[in-house]
Amino acid sequence: MILVGVWYVAALSACALAALAAVLGPARGRPALVGTITVGAGALAAVAGVAAMGGGGWQAWLPEVLPLAGVRLAIDPLSGVFIAVTGAVTSCAALYGVGYAKDGHGPAGRVTQAAVPLFVASMLLVPAAASVSTLLLTWELMAITSLLLVLAEHRRRAAVGEAALWYAVMTHLGLVAILSGLFAFAASAGGESFAQLRAAELSPAMRSAVFVATFVGFASKAGIVPLHVWLPRAHPEAPSHVSALMSAAMVNLGCYGILRVGLDLLGGGPAWWWLLVLAAGAVSALYGILHAVVAADLKRLLAYSTTENMGLVLIGLGAAGFFATAGFDALAGVALTAALLHVVNHAAFKTVLFLAAGSVLRATGTRDLDALGGLRTRMPYTTGLFAVGALCASALPPGNAFISEWLLLQSLIQSGSVSGLAGVVLMPLAVAVIALSAGLAVATFVKAFGVGFLARPRSPAAGAARESPPAMVGGMALAAGCCLALALAPVLIVPALTRPVLAVVAGTGVSARDLILAGGAGAISPTLIAAALVLAVGAVLALTRAVMVRRSRRVARLWDCGAGPMSARMEYTATSFAEPLQRVFDDVLAPENDVDVTPARESAYLVRRVAFHARVPDRIERRLYDPLLAVADDVGIRARRLANGSVHRYLAFGFCVLTGALVVLAVIE
Repeated sequence: MILVGVWYVAALSACALAALAAVLGPARGRPALVGTITVGAGALAAVAGVAAMGGGGWQAWLPEVLPLAGVRLAIDPLSGVFIAVTGAVTSCAALYGVGYAKDGHGPAGRVTQAAVPLFVASMLLVPAAASVSTLLLTWELMAITSLLLVLAEHRRRAAVGEAALWYAVMTHLGLVAILSGLFAFAASAGGESFAQLRAAELSPAMRSAVFVATFVGFASKAGIVPLHVWLPRAHPEAPSHVSALMSAAMVNLGCYGILRVGLDLLGGGPAWWWLLVLAAGAVSALYGILHAVVAADLKRLLAYSTTENMGLVLIGLGAAGFFATAGFDALAGVALTAALLHVVNHAAFKTVLFLAAGSVLRATGTRDLDALGGLRTRMPYTTGLFAVGALCASALPPGNAFISEWLLLQSLIQSGSVSGLAGVVLMPLAVAVIALSAGLAVATFVKAFGVGFLARPRSPAAGAARESPPAMVGGMALAAGCCLALALAPVLIVPALTRPVLAVVAGTGVSARDLILAGGAGAISPTLIAAALVLAVGAVLALTRAVMVRRSRRVARLWDCGAGPMSARMEYTATSFAEPLQRVFDDVLAPENDVDVTPARESAYLVRRVAFHARVPDRIERRLYDPLLAVADDVGIRARRLANGSVHRYLAFGFCVLTGALVVLAVIE
């Protein structure tokens, strides 16, 4: 128990030291110094989280830090999962950031360099918060530091400011929802500490109001549809190692909040709570991967993939809460284990993918898959590491996402008739969503890898690309190593999730032996699957080589239909690759196509130029947020009439508001 606190405090101290080094350190060696200290902070946090997952704990009460309420911190096994994940992602991203900021390619200013360790510290503090005021304080610190990092490159691209505005508005609307729910909870409980909240007796209506309000706020941070609109804007515009921190670590804390409030502080609830969570997750998973499969911007594709994977996590959380409410604790334990395992797996492969995307952006200056290609020979390390991340994200064996999605599928399939009528109807639909999203994920990352890295370069920038510095490659390799370890030996992490699961679900958890389910209906051995794949590929290569040795080789030109040598213009682009799938889901995506024909001046029958523009806008943003923004803009224009510069009018406004408030208080009292 003491060791958990020692490692955790050491991690926070290292973050503070890194921020201080960013402010006071010399400009020449600042990125390396800050990055090295931050790598150490991440490692210390990972050790503290793993120790807490093993059953350790730690508490602290700091009454002088925050006026009136003080600061309460407590680490339990559930907190340990998210602290460990954040620490591991931080080590990879910080090591990568040392090379990313080199030679002016990435932000190396004092403010940006100091904001990174402060952002990491806030993410470590959120799962350790043990009171309402502490949680809200650390949550707001996380929002502010991440907003500063999103704005880090605002001088380079105009889109950064717009993305930061969307992020600021959505994250603070989410904070308002969390604040309103938790303040109402604390007022009814007569105290704000989590221990007092757990012991509170609330009416069913108040419990439901608290859950819905906090769910909306936490779902906004997790990027759940329809509150996801900030995510595909902010994540692509942030520096790439910050994108990895946001997508692989920060969004997890939204899921943590739902789990902590719903299953721990409120002790569960009616079935419709968790069916709501499950439905939101299913919609997010499907909507996110549909937009990812048609995206041509590499980082935007990865951002929508984050929405998909957080949706899968919410499916697991919803199923766990639903099963626990119905009294089937074993199934709830399996579903929650699958959800937490997917949090870990997603953090690993999304770190690799965002860091590799940043490597491509640094080398080529573009994120457009249609302008890439040919990177396999010019950036071999980045290509190989992106391939590892793409395989893991595709939910195919032997990737690590396959393990958690398999376990999640099995928990839903095992529910059968034990979950009542609602479960019988909704669980098969959830299974179908998971299966469909997995298939679309394969198409998404085949497109990203095949179009972006293979074939011939489709732009001069791609043709002139060079491999990234060793620090960047090292950060990607460290994350890829975690992916491989999770894929080949998941039995090392599944037992460690038993205590976190039991902390919120009074169930039996899941067996650590080859992921055998509680019902015994499904069992897999990832190590044997990987070994079989390696043997099969080796056998095919050996057989091919044996056959080819017996025949004489002839060099001949490939058949090209008489059109001459193949050029980059004849290759599939990301847009053309996704076009068949776009047609299948045309009614959902609602793409916009425009053909611009420019005739020659001399004749109306001769065409000088034909331009085709294809765009797939976010339909929810178009249908939901654009009308709201138009109304807000109209209200703002009309409200200008109230501000005519008259002091007398302003005093009258103040008098009316004060009088009205006094009348309301008199009526209430």
